[in-house]
Amino acid sequence: MSETEVTAAPRPLLLADGRLADRAWSLDPVLKHLNHGSFGAVPLVAQERQELLRAQMERSPVVWFPALPQRLAATRVELAEFLRVDAGDLALVSNASAGASVVYAALTLRPGGEILVTDHGYGAVTMGAERLARRWGGRVRTARVPLDADEDQAYEAVAAELGDATELVVVDQITSATARRLPVERIGAEARRRGIPVLVDGAHAPGLLDAPLAGAACDFWVGNLHKWGCAPRGTAALIARGPLREHLYPLIDSWAAADPFPDRFDQQGTVDATAQLAAPTALTFVERTWGWTVARRYMEDLAAYGARVIGTALAEATGVPPSVDVGMPVPGMRLVRLPDGLAANRIEADALRDRVARELGVEAAFTSFDGVGYMRLSAHVYNVAADYEYFAEDCVPVLSTWARGGEAGRWGVRRLSDAVRWGPQA
Repeated sequence: MSETEVTAAPRPLLLADGRLADRAWSLDPVLKHLNHGSFGAVPLVAQERQELLRAQMERSPVVWFPALPQRLAATRVELAEFLRVDAGDLALVSNASAGASVVYAALTLRPGGEILVTDHGYGAVTMGAERLARRWGGRVRTARVPLDADEDQAYEAVAAELGDATELVVVDQITSATARRLPVERIGAEARRRGIPVLVDGAHAPGLLDAPLAGAACDFWVGNLHKWGCAPRGTAALIARGPLREHLYPLIDSWAAADPFPDRFDQQGTVDATAQLAAPTALTFVERTWGWTVARRYMEDLAAYGARVIGTALAEATGVPPSVDVGMPVPGMRLVRLPDGLAANRIEADALRDRVARELGVEAAFTSFDGVGYMRLSAHVYNVAADYEYFAEDCVPVLSTWARGGEAGRWGVRRLSDAVRWGPQA
């Protein structure tokens, strides 16, 4: 369903006792939280579970750590069931970028080899690909995919860049900056036909997509459980299939280094793995309270509604188009175009994020693609229509003023050090 088809605000989700869903989280009620997609939000039951596990660890560390691999192996089984994959294909890593780094470290030297990425790729993962290409004495080739490209056009744009020198393809399943899907199934199938390994960055997929690896022909897939799955941060899955997976090792060697994949990832010294152990609690909470199908439907309807009300308000105030043509949209996420003068590049987008949080009391994501600034909406079960109506009514006029006066751009330059310190959106 597109935002133009949403005319009424979806009814908020409630807890079993009739309270609004947000009461199950510890989010600051003073702020409006419109950016679940960057860092997620952990429900109280999962926070409490992690605190209990950490207390057990601290009470008896000599008992805790030798038993930890068995606990993590059992947790992998639960997470694999959620992702609908074989537990024997799943290793636990701290985040999607860490999983990508594991893959980069495992690939043998391919002198002069090229790595193919897209212009929608997540910056940290692309930078890792560039570093790997330098080690190979090769280069990174970038496929340009228009924001409005449909499945066929996106596939053709990537496939056209494959060549004899291509040694690895890195492609996002759901793009971070542009909130769109890429046809990883078709891209992976073509790369496999050519004998080229594929790494799929599925950072946003777990929880947002029902079965993110269904039909995906890839050697490696990484996805964060702490985003849409609401697991404690530090929980991500690295799925590996095929012979190359036996080359994957944790970035830090430990006593399990001689064990097969994925068991060797379950023992890494004194790493605090309580976030990973508490992850199933978060997933189960959403399932038992509403069901993931209902939750995803609500996220989709609410994000579409939010894009409509905020996009309409910005169009009336600044003349920007009220909707953005995204070729392969995803549930729960939307882009709203910003007026010229706001978020023209990543640094300005991050600076705008910080200013909106500090001066307007809203946690929001702002991104840039092809020199155009966007607000990236991401909705979860604890959000309500009033959150987006507030932004449209109270914040859009301020953004319009900043854009007309060029204040946001000047502020972004003035606070460049803050933007760099806080880092980009995820």
